Amino acid sequence: MPGDEPTGDEPTRDEPTRDEPTRDEPTRDRPAGGGLHRRAMQLEWGTNAWNSLEVFVAVGLGVAARSLALVAFGLDSLVEVFATLVVIRHLGDAGEDRGDVRTHRALRRIAGAFWLLAAYLLVSGARGLVAHDVPRHSPAGIAYLAVTAVVMFGLARQKKKVAAAMGSEPMAREAAMTFLDGCLSVGIVAALAANMGLGWWWADAAAAVAVAGLAIREGIESWRQGAPHTEGDAMG
Repeated sequence: MPGDEPTGDEPTRDEPTRDEPTRDEPTRDRPAGGGLHRRAMQLEWGTNAWNSLEVFVAVGLGVAARSLALVAFGLDSLVEVFATLVVIRHLGDAGEDRGDVRTHRALRRIAGAFWLLAAYLLVSGARGLVAHDVPRHSPAGIAYLAVTAVVMFGLARQKKKVAAAMGSEPMAREAAMTFLDGCLSVGIVAALAANMGLGWWWADAAAAVAVAGLAIREGIESWRQGAPHTEGDAMG
């Protein structure tokens, strides 16, 4: 009938309006939360696996070469394994935790672990300098740390993006630790290369002391991050 015919300005029943997305078509500005969570867990487990490998490889190479810096790097990786497990537990906990109380408590434990590591490195580094401990050359250590630097910088960049998209404070903090791991790799590579190429035996112990300084700094940051605060201050 003439009265039942739709006009040109009115959408038909079978055609969706322009402002309403179809059921099969996701909106551009709303990424799936499940996809972000899955990506975050993949990045954290990948970081955990690499750092677990670092503990054994770096310490083993360090003992073989009598390199305090390599041993220090391996022990630092052990602290980072703990940090990634904290984030993994946080991401996997579906229960309500107002103010991330459990995570902040764990971050303060991480701070304590960093300070214990710093104390060990300061004592060992000072002893190495006084005793004139000369490490052996370690081409394998240099190669491994160079690869580690590339991996850690890549992981840190990806985790920072995902943490910002999710608004995850613990993951953002742990991404900073992953970036530090890459920086430490570069610094220790420079120290090992200086010892091998220029005979600067003291560079190894100096690198260990430098790692201790960074560990103290990270411990302070972790302690501050672990302080109770309101939700509005989480990403501030």
